[in-house]
Amino acid sequence: MLSKRLFDLFFVIPGLLVLAPFLLVIALIIKLKDGGNVLFKQVRVGKNGKHFDVLKFRTMVLDAEKLGNKVTTGDDPRITPIGRVLRKYKLDELPQLINVLKGEMSLVGPRPEVPEYVEFYPEETRSIVLSVPPGMTDKASIEFVNENDLLSGSEDPVSDYKNKVLPIKLKYYVEYVKERSLWMDFKLIIKTVIAIF
Repeated sequence: MLSKRLFDLFFVIPGLLVLAPFLLVIALIIKLKDGGNVLFKQVRVGKNGKHFDVLKFRTMVLDAEKLGNKVTTGDDPRITPIGRVLRKYKLDELPQLINVLKGEMSLVGPRPEVPEYVEFYPEETRSIVLSVPPGMTDKASIEFVNENDLLSGSEDPVSDYKNKVLPIKLKYYVEYVKERSLWMDFKLIIKTVIAIF
């Protein structure tokens, strides 16, 4: 809806302008410490099932996806030292402001998943969740702010994610889609900042 798009742009455009020097510093640190690409791109599923590349600051070693699965735990050896700091404060997610600016994402909405995990969504749930743009944050993001740590020590983090974490997230996603409003979005943004810091 137009009002939500305007809401996003109202915060994202000035936000990117203000954060630009900070984002540049993070990019330089990653480049100087780890070399390689500063940004990590991964295919995610957006509104109406459309695929797009979600942007993040790279927090893992180069070619990390070839060295392990797509579920990351807090004790994952692929995470770089600077990456641990970025993940702790969710700073690795800030490049997604560009995804929001491009209209691929919204500030608030169901978190976008990789295609492999969207396949596990029940059909009715999938149609509801994918009827809106995915978001940078939502109630599930707040509830699972330490998701990586929760999965640490799991013998099978992929299975635990699919069978224990994902069903709870999907419940929150559906609730959001059915009850969403700009006032709810604003409150979730504030709660996200509080949860992180």
